Amino acid sequence: MVMYRVQDAGRSHSIQIDNSSFERVEEFKYLGTTLTYQNSSQEEIKSRGKSGNACYHLVQILLSCSLPSKNLKIKINRTIIFPVVLYGCETWSLTLREECRLRVFQNRVLRRIFGPKRDEAKLHHEELNDLYYSPNTVGVIKSKRRWEGHVVHMGERRGVYRVSVGKP
Repeated sequence: MVMYRVQDAGRSHSIQIDNSSFERVEEFKYLGTTLTYQNSSQEEIKSRGKSGNACYHLVQILLSCSLPSKNLKIKINRTIIFPVVLYGCETWSLTLREECRLRVFQNRVLRRIFGPKRDEAKLHHEELNDLYYSPNTVGVIKSKRRWEGHVVHMGERRGVYRVSVGKP
């Protein structure tokens, strides 16, 4: 897939590597993640949020029950729900709107798990994360993208570098 900043740029171009030619497509699904030629991750983040919500509803009975401890509920949240939401996040380019959407999802799940506090007003997201020792979703995404720096330092002779900068 060829990605362009300008929407009409390169409509007729295809990619040629050695003797193989690859057709130009608008989007394709790779390992469960939809990649678009505009490199927009907005739709993918929405889709991941819906999948995470569906995952939450599958374990909702367990999480809303009073028998499991808070620590166990947090572990269930970290191991079952958030991997579904964060799948493929290494390729996302986050805007402030998308970061906010991810934080809202995280806080909504935490509030659903632990319910409202009777003696307190609605907790703000910083207090909620501190109270329940929840990992910061945006921080996790940014830490997973660290490999990109290694690719940049590889040099122009390496194939991975050439592909990442768009000069195969």
